[in-house]
Parts: sequence; C-alpha cells; structure tokens
Amino acid sequence: MNNKLKNSGFSLTEVLLAVGTLAIGMIFISGTFLTGIHFATIATERTIAAIAADEAFAKIRLYGVSLTNPNLVVDQLTPFEVLNPIAVDEFAYPSTNSLARKQYYWSALCRQVDSNPTNRLVQVTVFISRKVGNRSTYPGGAQRPVPVEVGVSTVPGAGNENKLTINVPGEEMFISGGRTIADNQTGRLYRVLQRDADTPNIIVLDRVWQGGLSNSVWVVPPPLGGGRYPCIAIYQKVIRF
Repeated sequence: MNNKLKNSGFSLTEVLLAVGTLAIGMIFISGTFLTGIHFATIATERTIAAIAADEAFAKIRLYGVSLTNPNLVVDQLTPFEVLNPIAVDEFAYPSTNSLARKQYYWSALCRQVDSNPTNRLVQVTVFISRKVGNRSTYPGGAQRPVPVEVGVSTVPGAGNENKLTINVPGEEMFISGGRTIADNQTGRLYRVLQRDADTPNIIVLDRVWQGGLSNSVWVVPPPLGGGRYPCIAIYQKVIRF
C-alpha cells in the first residue's frame, strides 16, 4: 500500500503579508520608544534645571547686589554680572573643578521692585541653559548662553493684542515658537506660541501683551550658525537684599 505524503507550507504571499505586518508593528513600537526617550530626557533636564536654579538663587543671595547701583532700577532688567561681576565659572553647574562635568549654565536678570530706597526687594529672573558644544558662540560674542535684549513693538488693530513685532531685522531668528521671553520693563514672562508664517518678524504670545507700545524683551538665543535651543527653564523670585 503506497502512502502518499502530502507536503503543505506557507505560500510566498502569506510570508510577505506576515513580514509586512511585523514591519509596520515594529515601526509603531520604535516610534513609541523614541517618544518615551524624548520625554524622559525633558523630565530629567527639568529636574536638573530646578536644582541648578536653587543653586543660582543661593549664589545670588551670597554674592548680593548693591541697591545703590545705578544700573539697578525699577523699569529695566539688568544682567546680574553687570551688578556683580563674579567669575565666569560661577555661572556653571554643577559647581565642580571638572570642566567636563559642567553641563549647564545659569544667567540672571535683576529689577528693583520699588523705587523706595527703604525697599530692599529685587525681582530675580534666572535662565537655566544646557551646554551646547565647547566652541559654540552666541550673539554678542558670548561664550555661554545668556539672554539678550530684543526690541519689540505692538501690532495695531483689533485681535492683535497678543502679538509683537520684532523691530531689528535679523533678530527674529532669536525668538520662535516655544520660547519664553521676559518683558524688560516689568519682568513678566510670556510664552511664544509661534512666529507668523507670512510675516516672520511678528510673534504670537500665549496671552495679551501688558507692556508698552514700544519696548524690549529678553530671550536666550540659539548659538550662532544654528544648533539646539539651549534654554531649558526660567525661574523667578523676589529676594530681599
């Protein structure tokens, strides 16, 4: 009695369908991993930024500012290094002797809260930024990320209450969507939602602008030649000196 063996297997079409389904699934899975890594990095940096900001406020209290300094006024933000020219290394975090471990920098803007000479309160705005390459330079020739002053004016017309025009050509590249800016006169912080697609020198804020018609704002710009935006977070406190 002859038994015939019947061989069965997968056809080429079935194999291709299986491989295609697996490939699509792996694409979605890999995308989830990349998103998870991105948000984990952001969470880590913001945690470090909060610690670096605490150290920055402590150093500002330690070194102090003179309330009689003519650069410390009510209606203008002034860089801390103008009020107290401490060593550049003091602006690095963490405070170690190893340059390789200094991966973050802080900078601060100060404004007197009240013109009354008996009022010793100073509004301090601290910017925490990541280190972006040893050879990176920034507008103004700075070797570390520091806020720069950008001239702005309001956009006339109804519905434009949360829009600003950047006055100087070329400085619109300093401010783009997602950045945080500080009003030079009041120190108020605003989140930039986007730059206008048709008019790049107009920015849209997250709330109504409460500054003057013609004013200026402070922002940490990207490094010259392009690169990752360095500023991670901004913190603000009122300190008594």
